[in-house]
This record gives sequence, C-alpha cells and structure tokens, in this order.
Amino acid sequence: MATFSVEIQDNDVDRVIEAICANYNRPELVDNLPNAETKASFANRMVRQFLSDHVRRYELDNIKKSVENSISLPTITDPQA
Repeated sequence: MATFSVEIQDNDVDRVIEAICANYNRPELVDNLPNAETKASFANRMVRQFLSDHVRRYELDNIKKSVENSISLPTITDPQA
C-alpha cells in the first residue's frame, strides 16, 4: 500500500489541527461526555475523508460524462412543418 504524506512545520501543527476541527465541526462532547476521539485523530480522519470524497466525486463525474456522451438524442420532427 502506498503512503501519501504531508509535512507541517512543528509550530503550525496545532493551528492546522484546530482549524480542521473547527471547519469540520468536531464536537467537544459526545452524549454529554468528553469526545474520546482526539483532535489529531479527528483531523486525520477528516483529511482522509476529504481525499476519498474528492476521488468519488471525480470518478462519478467521469462516469456521468461517459454515459451522457454515449446516449444519442432521438430524432423528433414536427409533422406540421
């Protein structure tokens, strides 16, 4: 399996994790208990989800285009013309 990685400056890691948690609405509480998923784990999961969602959208768009291009329009004429 391949590994895809990014490097973040040490002094920026907390900023990046906080931003992802805020932008993806990580709850501090789950069922009135502290969230057991760490902020780092949540951020990692959201990045993986982001990548998967974009691959899915890209592939679905390509399938849609392929199907649309394979369908011929019917010939419909106006008998009154």
